[in-house]
Amino acid sequence: MKFLLVGINSKYIHSNPAIHYLKEYAGREYEDCIELAEYTINHLKEEILADIYKRNPDVIGISCYIWNFSLVQELLIEIPKILPEREIFLGGPEVSFEGEQVLNDFSMVTGIIVGEGEATFRELLAFYRQNERACTGLTKISGLLLREGFTGPREELILDDLPFLYDNLKEYENRIIYYETSRGCPFQCIYCLSSVDKKVRLRSMDKVKQELQFFLDHKVPQVKFVDRTFNCNYEHAMEIWRYIKDHDNGVTNFHFEVAADIMTQEQLEVLSDMRPGLTQLEIGIQTTNDKTLHAINRYVNTAHIAQVVASLREKENIHIHLDLIAGLPFEDYESFGHSFDEVYDMEPEQLQLGFLKVLKGSPMFYLAEKYGVVYQSKPPYEVLYTNWLSYGDVLKLKQIEEMVEIYYNSNQYRATLRLLRKNFVGPFAMFEALAEYYEREGYFKNTPARSYRYQLLLDFACEADEEKEELYRELLTYDYYLRENAKSRPSFARDLSEYHDRIWEFYRGEEEAPDILQDYRDYHAKQTLKMTHMEVFFYPVWQEEAEKICKRSETPQLMLFDYQVRNPLNQDAKTVLIS
Repeated sequence: MKFLLVGINSKYIHSNPAIHYLKEYAGREYEDCIELAEYTINHLKEEILADIYKRNPDVIGISCYIWNFSLVQELLIEIPKILPEREIFLGGPEVSFEGEQVLNDFSMVTGIIVGEGEATFRELLAFYRQNERACTGLTKISGLLLREGFTGPREELILDDLPFLYDNLKEYENRIIYYETSRGCPFQCIYCLSSVDKKVRLRSMDKVKQELQFFLDHKVPQVKFVDRTFNCNYEHAMEIWRYIKDHDNGVTNFHFEVAADIMTQEQLEVLSDMRPGLTQLEIGIQTTNDKTLHAINRYVNTAHIAQVVASLREKENIHIHLDLIAGLPFEDYESFGHSFDEVYDMEPEQLQLGFLKVLKGSPMFYLAEKYGVVYQSKPPYEVLYTNWLSYGDVLKLKQIEEMVEIYYNSNQYRATLRLLRKNFVGPFAMFEALAEYYEREGYFKNTPARSYRYQLLLDFACEADEEKEELYRELLTYDYYLRENAKSRPSFARDLSEYHDRIWEFYRGEEEAPDILQDYRDYHAKQTLKMTHMEVFFYPVWQEEAEKICKRSETPQLMLFDYQVRNPLNQDAKTVLIS
């Protein structure tokens, strides 16, 4: 008997912990019965069908999420044609709620594993090993939604009973490592499925430390905690943060999703002592509109959150990711713009502009009509419009989201954006105008190459303030070389031919008596010149204060870009002002 577990991820770098948990929890007794198959939503349906057919399973289980369910539905229609008389089970958050409708729509589905599936799956394996076909007896297995009805809930798993998934790291090469030390969330945000499970269960600290040490010993590049609100239990969070600080291997990065409003001074202090790049924090702010916050059951103080983020940023050692959600109750276009400005001014490394998704089983699913939230009928169930936000507004925000992704979250244009925003009433207005510029010039349809986006930003900046063209050229040149030692020089950069002798003199001097370039002492001057970059500036474009940036010097200043030393938070090259 072969039970094939299918996971369809959104990207190749992602993995599906759910099907791995099912296999590992089943234990060695059943390892010869289980086969895993992982794909991505970018695979053609025909490719997935062909692979499933070649594996020739007796029973198929498919893990269902909003990002893959459209493709899963297509597969469900075709699988019985090529593999008739196979039993098919579904599991995952996309089918754990409103499952009766799924069974009505897809007659080929035998049943749905509801909620946590580890124990249910193990009993399914025992059943199918004893019975060639599922005729009777499935109703005795708790946690299944069958056509006969729901077989009854299971007790919640003890998290220490969950297996560790990563003993064989080769399976996860070039993929994100997802790790959980808790399940459940004490908060009740109406758009989130975690609000359904209010009880928080923790994995024991002995196990957690052992597993963290495994990641550290193997120098895993990144471990992404999937705990819904990692710091909701103070002692649990502190002990883990202290452990990774004390056992830092200089390589591994740990990602946590936290609530800033419950961050304590002690937590801020332990985080501030960490190596730059050891941790990154994702903080869901969602909105700064008080009425909206109350409607979605988030009783937080935005000013306090801003203070916490400022404290986290003070030591410049933590990558901070802040989230906003468009389409929430009582937030119109203008209000969202205000929320955007407040969060932008917190200066995160990443600002995620997301859109409300009305998830099955979430409180918002049942409140959507009350709030006039109209959303897509198919996954990902994203908002189309609300009582406060028109469909046209949503389309404009989609374009602004793309501009934020290209020009802010890429971290490639920070110096330029810092000055450019001074021409607008706020950052939201700046990105709104940039989106309008893209729309007018047709760049949303004809996507410009990454290298050409610098030129587009220059053109846009000159429209906003033509008198500062020379300054914007320098700002973009600075931004450009901060990220990469480009072989071809951008068209907007200054001609350096008259400075070649001065630049060469510097490299020859460093070859003879290394001072600034001591890490290059084994290289000749010509090699070092190619491995680094030297640029000439008349404006202090590296300054934070816009007033100082705007002051042009008559004396050119040379700046060295060293690509062997990079900022772990944004990957900027190290810069040294030569003169």
